[in-house]
Amino acid sequence: MKNARLFIGAAVVIVVVAMELRPAVVRFSNSDIHYQASISSLLKVIKAYALADRNEAAPLSSIPVQPVSIAAIRAQGDDQVIKLSHSTTLVYLDQSFILIDPVFSERVSPVQWAGPKRFHPLPITLEALPEIAAVLISHDHYDHLDKHSILTLNAKVAHFITPLKVGERLREWGIPHSKITELNWWEATTIGSHTYTATPAQHFSGRGILDKDTTLWAGWAIKGVNTRLFYSGDSGYFKGFKDIGERLGPFDMTLIETGAYNALWRDIHMLPEQSVQAHLDVKGKAMMPVHNASFDLALHDWYEPLERALIQAQAEQVTLITPIFGESISLKAPRQTPRWWQPLVHQSLTIQQ
Repeated sequence: MKNARLFIGAAVVIVVVAMELRPAVVRFSNSDIHYQASISSLLKVIKAYALADRNEAAPLSSIPVQPVSIAAIRAQGDDQVIKLSHSTTLVYLDQSFILIDPVFSERVSPVQWAGPKRFHPLPITLEALPEIAAVLISHDHYDHLDKHSILTLNAKVAHFITPLKVGERLREWGIPHSKITELNWWEATTIGSHTYTATPAQHFSGRGILDKDTTLWAGWAIKGVNTRLFYSGDSGYFKGFKDIGERLGPFDMTLIETGAYNALWRDIHMLPEQSVQAHLDVKGKAMMPVHNASFDLALHDWYEPLERALIQAQAEQVTLITPIFGESISLKAPRQTPRWWQPLVHQSLTIQQ
């Protein structure tokens, strides 16, 4: 295990050196910070991976999953949100379906024989999904943009909506140009009764060694007839969340990134306490933490993001929604959800400080 961690650390250094030699092309940047990993900061990351000593990097018991019934969702009738995995979320809005960051592969990796593997089965297969009005992509990292899922979904998706240049990746894979809409921050498109606005985020992009920041990253504000939903995408905490709240809020529910964080890279991934603050900044009513409990992508225990978010939400009197994967939640009137992860923790609940 230690050798594997050192291998990962060495690979990070190779990637960074290669990035310094990359050809000059137009690259996107954040509004508040310029995120550039230095050799000294990378050495700290390597050391952290080499010395990491976690209680439960992955669940030791089966994570509960509730099979998704499309018929039941339609029968219920109201606007609903269903967390499927990591950040992959199915939304039922104005009697049509929206799919956010669909990742249905077993691993979030360029190859399926290596890389972080899924903790739990999916509550629905790609084949069982209904016709999709729009697929929203936040950025091009492998845990948010999955080539296999995009290609399989193509036949049943009317529109793919992405940040700038991400659509070029879809076109390279064979998705028709006519089905793709690319947006810059604050730009919006209306399809049927839905308005989709790309919102600023503080992150980065890239799927290889030489393509860092050649595509844009974003969050999404989704407005239906009676409901507003906000998805943060991946982001560090920044003042842009308050701007989003002022310009596009309030939101009936927020889907806020809460996972894969560490103090060493907090500029691009929020700590759970910051996730709760981001929810407050955008003027959300109920918060659903996403980006957790599906893959091991950082150094915290698998359950820690949910537990830390819960503690902070209680302190801030925020309504925190933590559904079982596959459970349908009303956007306008979310019911109380169980703290399903707590009985699965085999040691005393501990959180990273």
